[in-house]
Amino acid sequence: MTSTVNPDLESAVDAPAAALAATMEDPNWWRQASVYQIYPRSFADSNGDGIGDLKGITSRIPYLKSLGVDAVWLSPFYPSALADGGYDVDDYRDVDPKLGTLADFDEMIAALHEARIKLIADIVPNHTSNLHEWFQEALASPKGSAARDRYIFRDGLGPDGSRPPSDWDSVFGGPAWERTEDGQWYMHIFAREQPDLNWDNREVRDDFLKTLRFWSDRGVDGFRVDVAHALTKDLTEPLPSKAELGPQGGNNLGEHPFWDRDEVHEVFAEWRTVFNEYTPPRTAVAEAWVHADRRARYASPDGLGQAFNFDLLKADWNPRQFREIITKNLVEATSSGASSTWVFSNHDVVRHATRYGLPPVGADSDDGQDGGAWLMSGGTEPELDRALGERRARAVSQLMLALPGSAYLYQGEELGLHEVADIAEEDRQDPTFFRNRGVDVGRDGCRVPLPWTRDGESFGFGFGGAHLPQPAWFGDYAVEVQEADPSSHLGFYRRALELRRELQGEEDFEWVDEPSADVLHFTRPGGWHSVTNFGPATVDLPAGTVLLSSSPLEDGRLPGDTTAWLV
Repeated sequence: MTSTVNPDLESAVDAPAAALAATMEDPNWWRQASVYQIYPRSFADSNGDGIGDLKGITSRIPYLKSLGVDAVWLSPFYPSALADGGYDVDDYRDVDPKLGTLADFDEMIAALHEARIKLIADIVPNHTSNLHEWFQEALASPKGSAARDRYIFRDGLGPDGSRPPSDWDSVFGGPAWERTEDGQWYMHIFAREQPDLNWDNREVRDDFLKTLRFWSDRGVDGFRVDVAHALTKDLTEPLPSKAELGPQGGNNLGEHPFWDRDEVHEVFAEWRTVFNEYTPPRTAVAEAWVHADRRARYASPDGLGQAFNFDLLKADWNPRQFREIITKNLVEATSSGASSTWVFSNHDVVRHATRYGLPPVGADSDDGQDGGAWLMSGGTEPELDRALGERRARAVSQLMLALPGSAYLYQGEELGLHEVADIAEEDRQDPTFFRNRGVDVGRDGCRVPLPWTRDGESFGFGFGGAHLPQPAWFGDYAVEVQEADPSSHLGFYRRALELRRELQGEEDFEWVDEPSADVLHFTRPGGWHSVTNFGPATVDLPAGTVLLSSSPLEDGRLPGDTTAWLV
């Protein structure tokens, strides 16, 4: 793969320090930021225990700076028994001792800021760990106690209370209720080690405001809000059954017992008041899997300010779908006053280099590109075309980086990493695998520790092993290997991010109609163009200078599965 860059364009990384400092104080820095997600236990291990840690992240900040990202989103780093990869939090205002200390956190954030990189911390407000001191107090307290009221405890059904309060299922499989020794049941939308908090309780709300200030005072620039659409619940008895809710969760929008209730925005309005206490105001982005028409409330300036859209992540390899999704989300962002978010990979989904290299699902091979249905079904992995997957992943990543809004990258995608499918049962960690055997093989495949060097016991991840096994082919994708090759996947990402920072202007956007239905072409302020060819045949490019192409041009024409930027 080769690319062409206009040598006359000034690199953003060489911008004057004063200009970069001003960017750090810009209250709108998040609107078109490039954000790199770090799953800390799999990024870099500084002490050889096989688990990535904060000192490991700090040691790799020069790499993040050279990549050219504006911010890091740090997945949970709090004390946790890892029943769900750190999303079962024992203490919201501390660091897991396996990952470091608060002093290590302070050192890391200071080094990030010195490199002009913001930090977005993951926060998990729907549930705590079952080891959290509040929940341990609740278990030791009687029915009806103030300690139990912080969570959702109910008596069971039947003469002896032996049946759960409802027949609802957990997202991770199995019932959404767990019985305690005294006979009561507590609710957990996810794993039983993740009891849901009662957000009708004022103490719960106040404690999270304290947590937001705790991390903001330490310099955290924003928050990614886990399961933002599930906090508030209407558990008026009798509770409806699954059948009453219907196959899609039922009820009118905003009226489900625990998904996307209108009252949740009262919580986020309080959070916004806290965010606005700081200069610049702290940002937030909601993980809210909600109906598209209801996403804008989460992204409101009076609420969290921004909400993930996962629509491109779920799209087939189909230019019509891409155009509809992009158009709809940009209109939605404008109406809410926010900017859109774009993402193709994260810690919960099959890596997109793999999704785009899998055979299509369904009879229509032009439209179907489910990419990862084999993983979710627990079936046997079909033949993977790695080269095709990587080619298409580069093309859509370059398209994404040209769009107005913020772009979220997941660690390792800049290396072209694929999903690791061959993980033995005894090595797996994701609870979805154990609770849905034969149905869902879980998310471990995208959480395997990164390869930094071609060789070594853990490919440079640390000087010991790795908490998830790394396949032998990882060495070929290592940072060390790709840094020596300017035409590598890593080299491509660095050029794309550098150009994005240099070219990015106002959030305006305009489609350009093309003769071929396989081509998506749009322009951005300043007169630069992004052209993506989803089809198999080469197409003509508009007149201009090609700044970057995700795959080599063919006699000046744009080949299939390729994006080019021009001015």
